[in-house]
Amino acid sequence: MNPAFSGGSCLAVLGTGSDVGKSIVVTALCRLFADQGIRVAPFKAQNMSNNSGVTPEGLEMGRAQIVQAEAARLSPHVDMNPVLLKPTSEKGSQVVVRGIAAGNQSAMDYHRRKAGLVEVVHQSLDRLRRDYDLVILEGAGSCAEVNLMAHDIVNFSMAEYADAPVILVGDIHRGGIFGQLIGTLACLPPHFRNRVAGFIINRFRGDARLFADGVRWIEDKTGLPVFGVLPWYDHIRIDSEDSVAIERPDAHLSVVGDGPAVAVIRLPHISNFTDIDPLQEIPGLGVNFVKMPRDLSAFAAVILPGSKNTRFDLNWLKSTGWASRLTDYQASGGFITGICGGYQMLGTTILDPDGLEGKPGTSEGLGLLPVKTLLKAPKTTTLTQFSWEKNDGAGYEIHMGQTTSDPAALVDGRPLLTVHSRNGMAAHDMDGCITHNGRVMGTYIHGFFDSPAIIRHWLFHVGIQGITVPDMGGLAARSHQYDALADHFQRHVNVAAIGQLVHQ
Repeated sequence: MNPAFSGGSCLAVLGTGSDVGKSIVVTALCRLFADQGIRVAPFKAQNMSNNSGVTPEGLEMGRAQIVQAEAARLSPHVDMNPVLLKPTSEKGSQVVVRGIAAGNQSAMDYHRRKAGLVEVVHQSLDRLRRDYDLVILEGAGSCAEVNLMAHDIVNFSMAEYADAPVILVGDIHRGGIFGQLIGTLACLPPHFRNRVAGFIINRFRGDARLFADGVRWIEDKTGLPVFGVLPWYDHIRIDSEDSVAIERPDAHLSVVGDGPAVAVIRLPHISNFTDIDPLQEIPGLGVNFVKMPRDLSAFAAVILPGSKNTRFDLNWLKSTGWASRLTDYQASGGFITGICGGYQMLGTTILDPDGLEGKPGTSEGLGLLPVKTLLKAPKTTTLTQFSWEKNDGAGYEIHMGQTTSDPAALVDGRPLLTVHSRNGMAAHDMDGCITHNGRVMGTYIHGFFDSPAIIRHWLFHVGIQGITVPDMGGLAARSHQYDALADHFQRHVNVAAIGQLVHQ
């Protein structure tokens, strides 16, 4: 324990809006303080994201807090993210409490129930404060939503409970940074405004010296310090809750004259899109998120990713014309890989008798794999060790479905992977399916591409040659990125002044 820190100190990182950089700031601080010998842990009372992961105990939590735990050199624990909302529609989400799915609720129903979760999040924070020297709290969205503030359980109400000083993060790239910061302060009641200790300005492009007058204006106007101005970076990749790549699909397709490329179908309810990140790290390989139906013949392979509402997204594939595009692509010799929900869609049938994804019923799949899926509780959440034709890999499973061979299917197939363990317990079963011609395959395992050996085997399988896959993968590769982020952060932010906030 660093003597400069008293046990249970807290620091809150809140934002002027969504996707302004709160998660990145917390990740950087976790790595920097951990490297100083401080026992630091991340915490986000309530997260909303379909990008989740699994703890060593087999419980589900937000991917951003898993990243932050790794940056702090810790195993993730659900106390770091006690409430996770996974949107299933425009107005509803699956509610995950301390790692276990507690059912689907509309936004209004959850709003009414939220008060009952205050004790849950307080208890989680209290346990972290007992075990660590410093807990860094992350807020959600804008911390100044005046219509939601009375029932908020993640921004200033949590900072107040923790007696935490607040760093307010704004995003200069989206414009209006002065309005973001000053307007946020103006919307806060005095007891919240007085908790703000300073600012970090994120995503600056150009010469930061040209913004020196802006920094002085903010400091003179508020009487609070700007701890740093973080420049835009392209050389660091950190798993995130949100991704520009998936929000702007079709924007930059690299398929003609740029070497081999793969397409990822940007489903309306895409989940765990970070499954694709390792492919994006490979020099010479184009990775394209595509939403508008198009001819796929220029792509070496197509990936159908996970979904939080598989039946809805399957119907979307059909109604938009994607289904026929995919079947034509496969018939002409193309390779298709489905992950989790994408795997389920490739089968013949998805049965949902209990209405886990909306109205009870049955959906006809794409019919490209001889499997059928029954959606039923409880949810499977495991860390999974597997192999594919003598190539070892590690990933995780998060799914409600149980998928089995369909003897009535027209296309023959065989299991894809051998599973060796789940949540540390030995296993001797199979996962996924691959057609006998090898053109279509599917698996439940997220993180399928995290292992370099699996990537190399997949590239060879789909006929992509002449590509060098980095030897470093998984946690080792991610840790290298956390170090790079910490170095970048320390060059541009007064970390010492931030440290003073929590041991004065």
